Amino acid sequence: MSEQEADLQLVRLVQQGKKQAFDMLVKKYQYKVIGIAQRYVSNPDDAQDIAQEAFIKTYRALADFRGESAFYTWLYRITVNTAMNYVTSSANKVKSVDVDMPEIESYDGSERLHDIANPENIMEGEDAKRLIKKALDSLSDDLRQAICLREIEEMSYEDIAVVMNCPVGTVRSRIFRAREIIDKYLSEKAEVNG
Repeated sequence: MSEQEADLQLVRLVQQGKKQAFDMLVKKYQYKVIGIAQRYVSNPDDAQDIAQEAFIKTYRALADFRGESAFYTWLYRITVNTAMNYVTSSANKVKSVDVDMPEIESYDGSERLHDIANPENIMEGEDAKRLIKKALDSLSDDLRQAICLREIEEMSYEDIAVVMNCPVGTVRSRIFRAREIIDKYLSEKAEVNG
């Protein structure tokens, strides 16, 4: 049974009144949901509040979930909307994108940023993480969301289109543009430091 099928089975159990099945979904996705929230707020307590609110909204709307998309895609969209509403309602600005940089693979995908743990490579890895965070921060919200969904969450273009409520072609364009901007930003920084 695939992960998507297992999630759908749990959703169906919740829809039949078995609330324990929702607890299993929460346990499975709580850290991912908190991670999504942390991209919109810098305070960990705010991220926890957003995650809790997102799960409450998800639970309340679960009766309407038809399974046309993956449960996680649906939960992701609810979480992003909840985070954006939170930021808007509390008049906060998006301060930073807090991503787990060791999960981002190098450009060709063959090596991780933290391959060899010697002091020089550790320092270079930390510098690279900071540069990538700054590059992500330089992106508009829609470009940042698209590239993070693709590269960090490893979502398909089709799932990203559902989350972002736009055509697949728009998703591809945003990811392409985000990569261009990041490449340019990193190239400029390399020239300055080189």
